[in-house]
Amino acid sequence: MRRKTRVDTGSRMAAAAALLTATLLSSGVAAAPAGGAPERLYVSDETGGDVVIVDPQRRSVVARIAVGKRPRGIQLSSDHQTLYVALSGSPIAGPNVDESKLPPPDRRYDGIGVVDLKLQKLINTYPSGADPEAFALSHDGKVLYVSNEDVGKLSAVDLTRGTVRATVAVGSEPEGVAVSHDDRIVYVTCETSNSLYVIDAHTMHVLAQIPTEKRPRGIFLGRQSHRGYATDEFGAALTVFSTDDYQVVQTIALGDPKVVRPMGIASTDGRRLYVTTGRFGALLEVDPGAGRVLRTIEDVGKRPWGVALSRDGEKAYTANGPSGDVSVIDLQSGRVETRIAVGGSPWGVVAAAVR
Repeated sequence: MRRKTRVDTGSRMAAAAALLTATLLSSGVAAAPAGGAPERLYVSDETGGDVVIVDPQRRSVVARIAVGKRPRGIQLSSDHQTLYVALSGSPIAGPNVDESKLPPPDRRYDGIGVVDLKLQKLINTYPSGADPEAFALSHDGKVLYVSNEDVGKLSAVDLTRGTVRATVAVGSEPEGVAVSHDDRIVYVTCETSNSLYVIDAHTMHVLAQIPTEKRPRGIFLGRQSHRGYATDEFGAALTVFSTDDYQVVQTIALGDPKVVRPMGIASTDGRRLYVTTGRFGALLEVDPGAGRVLRTIEDVGKRPWGVALSRDGEKAYTANGPSGDVSVIDLQSGRVETRIAVGGSPWGVVAAAVR
């Protein structure tokens, strides 16, 4: 009798859980990811001047934090207590824009914004060099490596002192930045040089220059494979390079260069890469081992740029600038679950568990 009672109780609990889940789904609220803790998205709004905090489970904006002009690159500290965001006083200019007709940059607004997430407040702005666009945080949490787009440089920002420790000249229009897992090497893509620069993080000297296809953007470094991947916007490709000898290993074609525009890149383990495609409006799932696109998830948003993955690897989140929203994509089904309005022009997105 006791065994039967336990079975009945377990059945009732399972039924209640199923009913709760169904109720949440029918009301438009997704259950929290496996593992318990809820997740938050942190989105840089380039035209609105804010960092927008989004609850992807409840599909709503939690808070907006004013940070300054043109927030773009964005990253969390390892303890998820501090958010860093690149700010720029340079006017917005896309490809083929006549920059001579733009207003001059106002360098007073250049810097790295430091946001206290507990207070939900900008608490400092560190110098960063001119026109910071993207950056990478060292794994020891001590240094930010910042691409200075307008001046063709890479700056190292000492986070202990809040000062620029060193700067090195790289190619023209540097953008994507990545740091090796041992914090020894920094990689930066240079859009109009069609190359990727390899920098010694200690000396800030250029060690190598890796050729890419046209207009490289984002970078992902594989931990186990000794491979790195750069998205080539105008080449519609991924440049695969060795992190041992800094040579090009392979170029993976991602589609028609006339329409596909690879931009952001994300992965949980390097076995599957997820690449946004700008005006093409799709998210690509790429198998780097096979060297091919496995799946094209279409219509994820208007000009998806930044991309992040949930900690369980089951969702992808894309920042869609022209439509002012963030897409939540179920990677198992390849379905866009929802698009969450955040306003302005979302540029970058990071995802993390709430602590």
